[in-house]
Amino acid sequence: MIIRQLDDLFTVASRGEPRRLVVAWPHDAHTLGAVKEAMEKGLVVPTLVGEEKSVIAACHEAGLPVEKATVIAAGEGEEEAARKAVSLVREGEGDLLMKGTVSTDIFMRAILNKETGLVPPGGLLTHVSVLAPPTYHKLLVVGDVAIIPAPGLKEKKVILEHLIRTSRMLGVETPKVAVVTATEKVLTTMPACTDAALLARMADRGQIRGAVVDGPLALDVALDKESARIKKIDSPVAGEADCLLFPDIEAGNVFYKCYTKLLKGEVAAMLTGTTRPVILSSRGDSTRTKLLSVTLGVIRAGQKEHNGKM
Repeated sequence: MIIRQLDDLFTVASRGEPRRLVVAWPHDAHTLGAVKEAMEKGLVVPTLVGEEKSVIAACHEAGLPVEKATVIAAGEGEEEAARKAVSLVREGEGDLLMKGTVSTDIFMRAILNKETGLVPPGGLLTHVSVLAPPTYHKLLVVGDVAIIPAPGLKEKKVILEHLIRTSRMLGVETPKVAVVTATEKVLTTMPACTDAALLARMADRGQIRGAVVDGPLALDVALDKESARIKKIDSPVAGEADCLLFPDIEAGNVFYKCYTKLLKGEVAAMLTGTTRPVILSSRGDSTRTKLLSVTLGVIRAGQKEHNGKM
């Protein structure tokens, strides 16, 4: 099944058994509201790690039945909650991890800890978002908009492979990937352009598999066939991109925030490169965004169970 809209995530995720969701410091209504809806859809069984009395009070306020969840006390605060939540997932007592209102720095330190975290030796942590632009004819998988500030060629290849894997998870057999830059010309004075050309060539040579990759491509060409026609760009990716690989976090983050804030676009997002799916939600994300992100993680957790890979 090709997932053509974000609501289709619920259909796919509901086909398996409920996944064990571990939430670090779930003291806010948006996080618990998303967990409650995921429970009601039969997608998750939650473990809530935080200050016990506050978690229980927040659950009551959100209408989440505490008796259907496991609450684990972290009396020493956010750092203990993050460590305990990561440990539960690392030890196989949870299928996916979610950030509540714990500080992002604290949460990331727990994930990245070389001895007790969730990133395997030599692994690269990155971020993948699935967008549903109302003016585009398909979903877009984009990265990295949140984690890696200035990826080099090696890091871009890994990010690209995570984009491909996520798009294939959504049912796209051979994703079309646009390596986005400011121009379609291969300008040696712009490292983003030369990186893009190298990545496209690597895909041609089979060093990157499972997708059609082209670059450098400006954003208009990647998403609009008419722009490609006017610019005389002949590419199977032009106007048909399933994935966008951004040159750096600045370009990706600006694009992401224009989409979410100006267009009010919906998104599902997760960290990749970890041994289990991780939902890194912003404190300002809506309940809907957090629910969609949890659902994406549930699907990924089910895939890992079957193929043993993240």
